[in-house]
Amino acid sequence: MKTILLSLSVLLMSLVPSATDSIYQFKVKDINGKTFDFASLKGKKIMIVNTASKCGLTPQYEQLEALYTKYKSKNFVIVGFPANDFMSQEPGSDKEIAQFCQLNYGVSFPMMSKISVKGKDMDPVYQFLTQKAKNGKEDSKVEWNFQKYLIDENGHLSKVISPRILPNDPSIIAWIEE
Repeated sequence: MKTILLSLSVLLMSLVPSATDSIYQFKVKDINGKTFDFASLKGKKIMIVNTASKCGLTPQYEQLEALYTKYKSKNFVIVGFPANDFMSQEPGSDKEIAQFCQLNYGVSFPMMSKISVKGKDMDPVYQFLTQKAKNGKEDSKVEWNFQKYLIDENGHLSKVISPRILPNDPSIIAWIEE
């Protein structure tokens, strides 16, 4: 009986992500080609959002920037990942995307290099965000551009927010302020 219980607990423990499985394990390239280490964000709440410049939801950049400006001094950061996965709505190069974001929306929050957020070439950050086996919270699918992933101060997935829910939604503000 002890052997069965021990085997069962070992099996269950292997299914639960380890304490080291967090957003902090990732290093990515930012939109300027420099290394961005998520470990540099320890202790902050993080909103990760996949973005696109030619989408009906693109005006969310304005609210994302306003949210970032208001809360960046309160241990909150937004990290944008341009992605061309939905109807080719982010066709530009990193340089073109950076220019678009700055010129049209004054984006000052960290923007990363363009990646894929779905399919067989899904970036490892998005594998973590969308797979319960990796994030310990839930499975999800990136529905469209501007889906938001809320990460707590310990680097763990807290909530997945639909693309159509605006960045200044009261539920998001409450999460940031809690």
